[in-house]
Amino acid sequence: MSEKNNSAADAASSPADSGVNEAEERARIHAETAKIAWQELQRFFAQGLAIGVKPELDLVDVAWEMSCDNKIQIEAWLESGAVSQVSDAQAVELFEANALMWCVVIRPWVLVQPVMADET
Repeated sequence: MSEKNNSAADAASSPADSGVNEAEERARIHAETAKIAWQELQRFFAQGLAIGVKPELDLVDVAWEMSCDNKIQIEAWLESGAVSQVSDAQAVELFEANALMWCVVIRPWVLVQPVMADET
């Protein structure tokens, strides 16, 4: 990756520090969110990079807070279990269900959230 691209990636991973407009950053995150089969996400799970987000949370909100490194909010979600590293048991369940997931990358993490039946 070129030096210029590294700088852009660094800025995107920390928008609050770079002066990035919140609305623009949220729009970018939303645009980069996609539906993907769990089977295609297994390699990220195997690397310990898959972070599960409960359906009651907005995936873009979680991604935004993580990109801003909002430790207080992230810790609250972690403590409540609303955000957590995908467990082995969850991964097996998602695999067996051939689950479709919403996904967005906030380096180094891959945030995943099950697509609800009314979203398919």
